[in-house]
Parts: sequence; structure tokens; C-alpha cells
Amino acid sequence: TTAPRRLGPKRVGKIRKLFALSKEDDVRQYVVHRPLPEKEGRKPKSKAPKIQRLVTPVRIQRKRRVIAERRQRTEKNRVEAASYAKLLAQRQKEKRQAILSRRRSSNRTSTSSA
Repeated sequence: TTAPRRLGPKRVGKIRKLFALSKEDDVRQYVVHRPLPEKEGRKPKSKAPKIQRLVTPVRIQRKRRVIAERRQRTEKNRVEAASYAKLLAQRQKEKRQAILSRRRSSNRTSTSSA
């Protein structure tokens, strides 16, 4: 006495589960189509849901690109951190040299006047 469900599954995993499909099977061929009411003088039409979580070449390409960008970003950060550390070391060395030269010049003037 209950009416059948009007809509079929929309997600790839649920379609696979319903029809007991393997990963290699094309899920798009098993989507549940809902027939539309026919109009006079026209071919019968049907509607099907847009399948979600479908792994397409575009999604694979996007994932590959995101991973590559992440890798490039970490490499760039590593290089920039190394160059910044080098710059800091150089400045520290210059500062130390300036302090030592000031100390030396003050020692010379103080010994000659005494």
C-alpha cells in the first residue's frame, strides 16, 4: 500500500551500493531516471539527478594541481627561510664587527692619553 520512492540515489557510493557495482563500472549508466509527464506530439522525456562525488578527469587534475601547489609553496618557504636566516647572520656579523671596532678605537685613544 506504500508508494515507491520517487527519487533514486544521487551519490556515487549509494548508486554503487544499490546496484552492487564495482569501482570499474560506469555509475552514470545506472542513475535512476524519473519520467516526466508526456506532452502531445513530443518525445517522452526523463530527469536524472546530477551525480555527486563522481571522480572525473577534471577532479583528478585539480587534485594533482593542489598537491603540486602545496609542494611548491613549502619549497619556496624553505628557500626564503634559508635566505632570511643568511641575511640575519650577515647583519649580526656586521653588528659584531662594528662593536669590536668601536671597542678597539676607544681602547687606543684611552691608552695614548694616559
